[in-house]
Amino acid sequence: MSERLSAEEAQGSGKFSSNSFLWQLRAAADAGLSQAGLDALRARLQAQIDEGRILGTVTAVARRNQLVFHEAQGWRDPLSLHPLPVDGLFRMMSSTKSVTAVAVLVMQDEGRLDIDDPVSRFIPSFKAQRVAIAPPGTTDPDRVQLVAAKRELTIKDLLTHTGGLSSSSMAGLTSVAALVNKVERRSDDTLASYVERLGALALDFEPGSRWAYSATDGFDTLLRVVEVAGGQPAEVVLAERIFQPLGMRDTHFNVPDDKRERIVPLHTCAGDAWQAIPSMFGDGPYSHVSGAGNLFSTARDFLHYELMLLNQGSLNGRRVLSPEGVRLLSSNQVGSRFAEVYPDWTGGHGFGLGVAVVEDPAKGMGRAAGSFGWGGAYGTVTWCDPAQEMAVVSMVQQPGANLMSQIGPALQQAQVAET
Repeated sequence: MSERLSAEEAQGSGKFSSNSFLWQLRAAADAGLSQAGLDALRARLQAQIDEGRILGTVTAVARRNQLVFHEAQGWRDPLSLHPLPVDGLFRMMSSTKSVTAVAVLVMQDEGRLDIDDPVSRFIPSFKAQRVAIAPPGTTDPDRVQLVAAKRELTIKDLLTHTGGLSSSSMAGLTSVAALVNKVERRSDDTLASYVERLGALALDFEPGSRWAYSATDGFDTLLRVVEVAGGQPAEVVLAERIFQPLGMRDTHFNVPDDKRERIVPLHTCAGDAWQAIPSMFGDGPYSHVSGAGNLFSTARDFLHYELMLLNQGSLNGRRVLSPEGVRLLSSNQVGSRFAEVYPDWTGGHGFGLGVAVVEDPAKGMGRAAGSFGWGGAYGTVTWCDPAQEMAVVSMVQQPGANLMSQIGPALQQAQVAET
């Protein structure tokens, strides 16, 4: 099943700047692509559905600020076999992290913070953090020693996953801190109340000394920094600084009631059968909005977001982020520490601020050096590729699914050589 969107209303009004983007499907040739190449992309995605790897996907691609592909393929759920809607709302999960990073950089552009600031400037409970150490193989909390960190945790440490805050399950790290850290989310928590308690956590390692993924707490802390620096609730800061200027009308932490029927349900394949599963964040509404993972959005909205980054921080005459902010976001900030984590996956990549950055195109899955983006646990993945002048959004709602390896090579092969 494939639903194509041929046109929507233009975003913005009047005269567009050189980075203008009209939401109207264009001929592949207008963007230097072959129609046969886009047909091959569609076929690759359909094969993923036919082989039972995913139920469905919405994919959006723009090249040279021209929309060339925006399609829903497959099914919303396995029982009714309702077609997946092209305007379905997807749980972005860790794709949220890129947006939080941009919000931090917007605050920097406004002079409200510097990413080298200590977190304690905005959240005093982070003032005197400690690092957990113990002999190898320790499982006894009584053997854990807490020592003062050599320096304070900074905003940049959290943006690059080099802070050691709740990074226990990734990068082959055996967490000693997890043996002594006891902070849990409460049903009545707000972002402010939860993050305040995180300041008491022991760190897994000295700030800045290694790369290890902080799945939730690091970027929740960053969103709280945005709240404090911006002087408004996080939902308001992001709406006013990012979503509204970019025409991202369907991007929310708390989805309005009149849109909730568009939320795509989560499923996983158990044996030969699809099975509905709950979201780790629950169904909402949420008093604690997570900068690490509980945005909802559409392929349309996130393509606008990626195009803003591709266009050095502005789109349709609306500037969201400075070119310097985009450069910081998309530049490797951690040397070889990310590439060495899981060489089969992270090899050939650096890590910027909330996003992975392709350094070796041979390992970029069809993306050129300088491409940057990130994904979420339920299958969303988005990126922009400045060298190939491309922005890509792939939406899925199956845990562990990631279609980058299908989409990237297909788009690379679809490019027409120019003389």
